[in-house]
Amino acid sequence: MTEALPWLAVEHCNLSTGQPAVLQFGCNRTATTLQQRKVCLGYAEALRGGVDECGYNGGTVPLLCYLDAFSGISGDMLVGALADAGADQAAIVTAIASLQCGASVSFEKVKRSGIAATKYRVAIEESKTHRHLHHIVKMIEAADLTPRARQSAIAIFKRLGEAEAGVHGVPIEKVHFHEVGAADSIADIVGACVAFDLLDVDTVVCSPLNVGSGTVKTEHGILPVPAPATARLLTGVPIYARGPALELTTPTGAAVAVTLATSFGVVPPLKVVGTGYGAGDHEFKEHANVLRALLGEPKGATEATSVDVIEANIDDLNPQVLAHAAERLMDYGALDVTLQPVIMKKGRPGTMLRVISRPEQREALVQLVFAETSTLGLRIHTADRRVQARSIHEVETPHGLVRIKVSSEGDYAPEYEDCRKLALATGVALKHIIAEANYAYLNQSK
Repeated sequence: MTEALPWLAVEHCNLSTGQPAVLQFGCNRTATTLQQRKVCLGYAEALRGGVDECGYNGGTVPLLCYLDAFSGISGDMLVGALADAGADQAAIVTAIASLQCGASVSFEKVKRSGIAATKYRVAIEESKTHRHLHHIVKMIEAADLTPRARQSAIAIFKRLGEAEAGVHGVPIEKVHFHEVGAADSIADIVGACVAFDLLDVDTVVCSPLNVGSGTVKTEHGILPVPAPATARLLTGVPIYARGPALELTTPTGAAVAVTLATSFGVVPPLKVVGTGYGAGDHEFKEHANVLRALLGEPKGATEATSVDVIEANIDDLNPQVLAHAAERLMDYGALDVTLQPVIMKKGRPGTMLRVISRPEQREALVQLVFAETSTLGLRIHTADRRVQARSIHEVETPHGLVRIKVSSEGDYAPEYEDCRKLALATGVALKHIIAEANYAYLNQSK
């Protein structure tokens, strides 16, 4: 059942006239503007506080959704979490009905380990029909969906079809979707895409996925967890197994996550404006069987917030070779490389090589360390990283242009390489070039 939420009356600034105005609407109604949806997600306080002269950030705030899959992810858990976070439940019900796929959906408030959550329920007509990809695409194209929701749903099913085709060794056109082509999976995938669209989510980030363990019963018999299609979908994605011996991440959930998420890792810097919990079918003793969705306004630089640190202690290599290795690692995309003096076993002086890498570049940089140094082993661990947003400004000095790096907090510094090149070209001391660049930026900023 769709739960009616209280009506809200929010005073804010009329975007066209600049005069105070009052909006009244209910969160269980279809919000017609981004401003209304934000109030449903908890923006009322920000609007009342007059964050902007004319609405919250001028009425345009891209939202980021972080999916916390500590109990895995399935399609119904995802739709439940997004509805719990504020997506219009009636609009989702209407969108699924327009598919005419033999499924009807509803929402119910439940609890999992004491946490209030929303359960997305799908009722399907009895059918043994096996659909091919083109059948599902035609169904989605004919449904009453927004272009973005339609495009996302089709992309997810194509990703799922590619995984099934790879598992069974057949062309994608010949894949019988079986479980994932059933009406409930269509309702899950389309429901998730509609919910993301209703919430105006601009970016999706996902945690590492808890896939579960044990076995799962499928139309192909008993299979290990993660199921073959799920495992293929999750290639390159961080996964782990914890909790009961059950399938926690389904092919449908995995397909949505890998298709829509821009990255997998820790929570990125954001200002949280809404949370939602989507309930799974089972009640676990180990943990709450829910998927959590965090909605927020992105903060800080859009850079890797989870990094891999690669380390090696080396005591038998020419320092010139170490310096060359550090340069090569930076050229290959390392975020930073440091060489630190250390005292090793038997009192021998050595050097600790430390490389900070984006997760997707880790293996390439590991192989480069082995190729360029004499080490026989490495230590690798994951670390959280926080960075400020930065911008680049150019200033004119008496000796040429210099770029200035400026942080979101207003701190600034001239680019060293620009200053060094001007110093070499003009014969002026480097410290004077840096001072002139600072002076030029301060004058320009007045």
